[in-house]
Amino acid sequence: MRQLSQAALQALLAQDTAEVFIPILKITHLDLTAPILLAYNTETVHRADGDYLPYPFQINIPESSDNEAPTVNLTVDNTDLSVNDAIRSLVGMPTVEFSVVLASSPDTVEIGPYEMSLQNAQANAQTITGTLGFEQDLFSQLVPAQTYIPTNSPGLFL
Repeated sequence: MRQLSQAALQALLAQDTAEVFIPILKITHLDLTAPILLAYNTETVHRADGDYLPYPFQINIPESSDNEAPTVNLTVDNTDLSVNDAIRSLVGMPTVEFSVVLASSPDTVEIGPYEMSLQNAQANAQTITGTLGFEQDLFSQLVPAQTYIPTNSPGLFL
């Protein structure tokens, strides 16, 4: 069950409110000198972990399913090429953390954080699109991953 702060709960239940819910993204990777911090807002969101720059993005949250691992589609504006350049320079999958905060208390996470891997990304002149999900090929991995043969497990073959 999701726990919301008192301010968020009052904003959700009010007929009208001045409170603003702000979606934020944090993109991290070992090759990045600093994480990419984005806020779907018109001004910078100052948090304890850094300044989230105003940047348009869209996340399509999937339906719940018991039969398959969820994947999320992410679309980020590409008019400023800084995010595109940073993502293209990475080797491997970066981690994307999605959260929602209130403008009045940006250090309190109201929804999330949801942490997934950016499994693929494509870009054109307008947008960067990608698929977020959990570890790639999670369900096609061998269990156990270790193969027991006489050279690595001689005690089993007496």
